[in-house]
Amino acid sequence: MNQNFTKLRQFNISGIGCWLSFLLICILLGSVGLLKFVVNSVLIVLGILLLAPVVAWLGFSWWLKRNLVEDKCPVCGYEFTSFNNTNCRCPNCQEPLRVEMNRFQRLTPPGTIDVEAVEVSVKQLED
Repeated sequence: MNQNFTKLRQFNISGIGCWLSFLLICILLGSVGLLKFVVNSVLIVLGILLLAPVVAWLGFSWWLKRNLVEDKCPVCGYEFTSFNNTNCRCPNCQEPLRVEMNRFQRLTPPGTIDVEAVEVSVKQLED
């Protein structure tokens, strides 16, 4: 006949000990008056866990807006992004640059005079 019929009448009570322990602890804490404190503590921890990522995201976006600089290389004119108050290299011409006051500036060795070329129009002189 059906051999699985006896298995249908059996109850699985292997996890009931955990639930009974939890119920016993709740009754004990409720009788002492600490259940409200435990529930409030759990709710506060859950609130902190929910708010912490939002606050971290807002703080990171604010910091990134203050420290991220987008400008053109003073040598080749290539536009790229870097962090404020750092040294970097232009990805296009490999010129070493310093980022100061939200602008890229050439990083020159000591004793080097940096000049800008000026175009002068040529006039012919007549004899």
